[in-house]
Amino acid sequence: MSHPAPRPRKQPGAIRQVILVGLPGVGKTTVGHLLARRHGLDFVDVDDFLERQQGMTVAEIFAQQGEQAFRDLEAQATAELLDDAGVIALGGGAVVNPMVRGALAGRCVVWLTASVAQGVERIGQTTHRPLMRGDVSSTLERLRHEREHFYAQVARHRVDTDARPAGEVADQVAALVGLDGEEAPMTVAHFATDRPYDARIRPGALDDLTTHLGGATKVAIFFPEVLGGAAARASDVVRAAGAEPTMIELPEGEQAKTPVVLADCWGRLADAGLTRTDLVIGIGGGATTDLAGFVAATWLRGIRWISVPTTVLAMVDAGIGGKTGADLPQGKNLIGAFWEPSVVLEDTDLLVGLPARQVRSGLAEVIKHGFIADERTLELVSGDPAQAQDVTSGRLAELIARSVHVKARVVSSDLRESTSVGDDVGREQLNYGHTLGHAIEAAEHFTRPHGECVALGMVFAAELAHRVIGLDEATVARHRRVLGSVGLPTSYHGVAWPALHELMMRDKKTRGSVLRFVGLRAQGEPTIIVDPDPQALRGAWQALTATTD
Repeated sequence: MSHPAPRPRKQPGAIRQVILVGLPGVGKTTVGHLLARRHGLDFVDVDDFLERQQGMTVAEIFAQQGEQAFRDLEAQATAELLDDAGVIALGGGAVVNPMVRGALAGRCVVWLTASVAQGVERIGQTTHRPLMRGDVSSTLERLRHEREHFYAQVARHRVDTDARPAGEVADQVAALVGLDGEEAPMTVAHFATDRPYDARIRPGALDDLTTHLGGATKVAIFFPEVLGGAAARASDVVRAAGAEPTMIELPEGEQAKTPVVLADCWGRLADAGLTRTDLVIGIGGGATTDLAGFVAATWLRGIRWISVPTTVLAMVDAGIGGKTGADLPQGKNLIGAFWEPSVVLEDTDLLVGLPARQVRSGLAEVIKHGFIADERTLELVSGDPAQAQDVTSGRLAELIARSVHVKARVVSSDLRESTSVGDDVGREQLNYGHTLGHAIEAAEHFTRPHGECVALGMVFAAELAHRVIGLDEATVARHRRVLGSVGLPTSYHGVAWPALHELMMRDKKTRGSVLRFVGLRAQGEPTIIVDPDPQALRGAWQALTATTD
């Protein structure tokens, strides 16, 4: 099994230094992260650097020491960082300081711009930025007037970011400043199913679409509104290859997986004239890839599709394993098919901006894979929980890759989840934590993120395994420690046991009227617990509800 090597670093003499300047809300940090990752450079945001150095937030420095003291600290930090950092994002007001302007003389400075309206949208009307209190629009307009001539004085290049994907901006900056075209390392996990396919993981992987269109002349692109920029990039690739894209915007989340939406999608494919040789692309979280895959599975008895998962959860679980489906009022995924994608393109750049709670939710599935199959995953999470949650970090990228490899190995041996017997556990092991987790999701009307429910389900399953098959107490405690380290819940005080028990009895993983749980005999040794004793179930439930996080 191969895992991603650390991104190669350029030798100090070869670093092409880029300094990004501009008003708040133009995208300096987001673009800087992407630019650095795509070209093997270090990235630093001066505001973040100062907060770590001073042990307080920028707002606190302003409040306790005043703006002038902050500007002096900012100038000192900038001078220090200019010695060796590859991509540097300066604070919006840094160029006001003549010391900073002097330090930037002769360097490769790129001025990012955006309209005031775009800046307001990105910043929001409530903000922790000390100079952005009150009416953000008026403040941005004033700052633009005050600082524009300073930006023009220091900048070698100017790039507009208005209504543009951050990746596209990063590519333009790279082209302008002459960064080499070094491509980010690719990790490939192979799924050896009846219709074999690969998951290809790297920053910028969406751009690889052009090599996987396979002669399609018509391509339906499914996406939620929030990923319109990524969908537009995909559309450009499709057009450049001579194919005709059909853009199908979906509702957010599970609202995309209703029979009404499904029927509308079939109608759109009919109107577009997709044939057996054409293609579906799903760009989004698990709900989007579920629906896109199911539309592909059912259109003309099955056409090719490409999965482009954009959340941690979809990258390690929902968007990669060949399960597709839609919901009914009676339950999730009651309509479905096993229909493998032609390829999975995991563009880790698309994780930038993902809400922290969604990142944590995805990490629950990563940690699940760790407990059933990969000790190293648990070590990586526990070793630096903050890095594990940082979408720009190499640690999260490695965790995703390890998790995909675990799933590829399991799915390759048992795509259709045949019934496991005892310790002969196939794809069913991927349901670790899901029996109770799905019940909590349903009982709470899907208002709690999937990963949080799975985390609770894993703690319950560990407690149950301790009582039924002798899982050691240290491993049970490790569940709480590892899950809790990344902010996932490890105790529950919501819906009562009788309601959850009834929902578990109706779950599609139940065989007949017999409850089945994936349990661990030990770390990395999953098994199936069939029809556990009611007293053991009650004991595990009491352990889950006896403590608080």
